[in-house]
Amino acid sequence: MSPTALLQGPAASGRAVAGRRVLIFTGTLTADLLLGDVHSLKGKRAVVRPIVAELRRRFAVAAAEVGDQDLHRRAQVAVATVAGDAGQVTDVLDACERLLAERPEVTLLSTHRQLFADEDF
Repeated sequence: MSPTALLQGPAASGRAVAGRRVLIFTGTLTADLLLGDVHSLKGKRAVVRPIVAELRRRFAVAAAEVGDQDLHRRAQVAVATVAGDAGQVTDVLDACERLLAERPEVTLLSTHRQLFADEDF
C-alpha cells in the first residue's frame, strides 16, 4: 500500500479499524547548528549533507536542511518521524538530537520539537 493510500485511509483520521482505534503520532525536531571551520557555502554543504544522510540512514526519518541556507556558518536541520506510539516518536527524536549534539564539526545551539496526534487535526 502506498504512503498516500495509508494517509488517506481510515487510520489517518483515528477512526476504528477492525474494531479498534488507530492513532498516528507525528513528531518533528528542528535543530539550529553552528558549523565549525567553514568558510564557504560549498564547505557548508560538505558538512551538512553527510549529517542529513546519516540521520536518514540510521533512524529512517525524513531529514533536510530547512533554513539559513545563505549563511555559511549556520544551518537549520529538520527531522520528521511517524509512529503508532508517542513514546516511539520521542525516542527517535531523542536519538536524532543526540547524534547532532555529538557531531564534532557542529555545535548544537538549540532545538524545537513538536508532537502531534492525528486527533489534533
